[in-house]
Amino acid sequence: MTARAMDRGLRVFWYLLLAFLYAPLAVVVFYSFNAINSSARFAGFSLTWYRQLFSNDAIIGALLNTVALALTSSLIAIVIGGMLGYGFYRYRLRRLSWLIWLIYLPMVMPDIIFGIAEMIFFIAIDERLGILAPGLGTMIIAHVTFQVPFIALLVNARLLALDPQLFEAAQDLYAAPWQRARFFLLPVLSPAIVSSFLLALTLSIDDFVISFFTAGPESTTLPIYIWSAIKKGVTPEVNAIATLMIGSVFLMALISLVVQRRPSASSTTNRSASS
Repeated sequence: MTARAMDRGLRVFWYLLLAFLYAPLAVVVFYSFNAINSSARFAGFSLTWYRQLFSNDAIIGALLNTVALALTSSLIAIVIGGMLGYGFYRYRLRRLSWLIWLIYLPMVMPDIIFGIAEMIFFIAIDERLGILAPGLGTMIIAHVTFQVPFIALLVNARLLALDPQLFEAAQDLYAAPWQRARFFLLPVLSPAIVSSFLLALTLSIDDFVISFFTAGPESTTLPIYIWSAIKKGVTPEVNAIATLMIGSVFLMALISLVVQRRPSASSTTNRSASS
């Protein structure tokens, strides 16, 4: 086989792989614009299901719960995860790598096990202390627990990629700890912080299993609403909700990619110094 034929074969394989990954999503988006209530026959383009979507109080409530849950948990997680990631970097030479191993565990733990464990924990606390009854508060705590590891590892990876001499230079300039944090750490970590925040948002919006086990009766989110709705069959209205979620996740992933590719202050400084 010639090199040209090999290149053409790999290109075809690449397009087939993309089609395999995105064809189901494209079908959902396509049928969300169906003029009739059918997921098998397309009868013309229509925005009927999107208009019904935004006039449905149950869906609007689920959307507001989803947004409140995603924003609140992501903001809390970015603070905790950022400090944790910096702690891993700061004390990386003190044989504390086993702590990073412990942080990895929630990322690889099956969601259903994690969700059941969170549910049992919250119920036990609520029965003994009268707090942490299932609801939006318990969902926020549960989401923070699986968002923190991703943020900590991203921030830690960003710090490991920096030149250690930058930290020594900040100390040699007699900068106070808060000045080093304000004028050095935050600027150089801003791409990692922004991308981590967007990743945490995406994880929260996408989560169903852990939300399902820790939710209360008044804290339905969009994934839980979709799960309840498809018991009656997949309707174009469900396809419209899924399309909006796909669009929001795609947008956040795109913003995160742009932020990660943006030249950081430290790299600009290094290039200027080398030139």
